[in-house]
Order: sequence, then C-alpha cells, then structure tokens
Amino acid sequence: MQISKIMTTYAEAITPDQTVSEAATRMADIDSGALFVEEGTRLVGVITDRDIVIKANAKGLTLDTPVKEIMTSELVTCTADEEVREVAERMAEAEVRRIPVIDEHKCLVGVVSLSNIVSANDQFAENTLLDATAKPHK
Repeated sequence: MQISKIMTTYAEAITPDQTVSEAATRMADIDSGALFVEEGTRLVGVITDRDIVIKANAKGLTLDTPVKEIMTSELVTCTADEEVREVAERMAEAEVRRIPVIDEHKCLVGVVSLSNIVSANDQFAENTLLDATAKPHK
C-alpha cells in the first residue's frame, strides 16, 4: 500500500522567522506536538514541542527566538508513492513519530504518522479477516 492511501493531506506549517512563542501557541491550538517549517513553499525543517523544551528552554532562549534557531533541518521525508512498509521502517530507524510527505520540488504535501500506519495495518488486518470469514469453509 502506498503512503498516499494513508497520509493526512494537510500539515500545519510555519515560517523560519516566526517565533518559538508563535510555534508553541499554534501547537496548542491544533493539539499537535510538531509543526513543519516552510520557506515559501519549500519544506526546510520541523519544530517539535521537545525542541522548545530542550533546545530553547534549557538553553535559556527567549520565546521571541526565531524558529530557525531551534528547528531540525535534517529531515527524514517520504513521497506519496512510497510503500507504507518502507516508510515505517525508515521512521523506526530514525526514531520519529511523524514524517513529512513531499513532492519532487520538496514541497510539503502531507504528513504520515505512526497512528496513520497503525490504523492502516488495523484496517488491513480487519479486511483480511473479513475476507477469510466470508469464504465458504470446505
């Protein structure tokens, strides 16, 4: 199954020059632990609640610090046509809970999270079970 079948097609993004305060407020508003960072239409990073606590707070940075100073810019990404199993393995290896889905221009087109993968696997298992029980027994 391809990522395009399970990904969330909307991913919240901010700009590198927005502040840590703006990022934290947006995360709280949408109940998310991460925001992607875009410069124009190009994905350039991600900022997480952990970044705010570890990189900003622990280093004594202010809430007015630009996101670009604490964001993670080396991202693990995937494309919509990749197989779910491959992406899940990449996520496990990188120890990330969500991964941005990008197009050939490195533009953000969605996000896939562990919950998307689990839901897809649950649905696959349920469909397989239903198919198996619908067949007449010999």
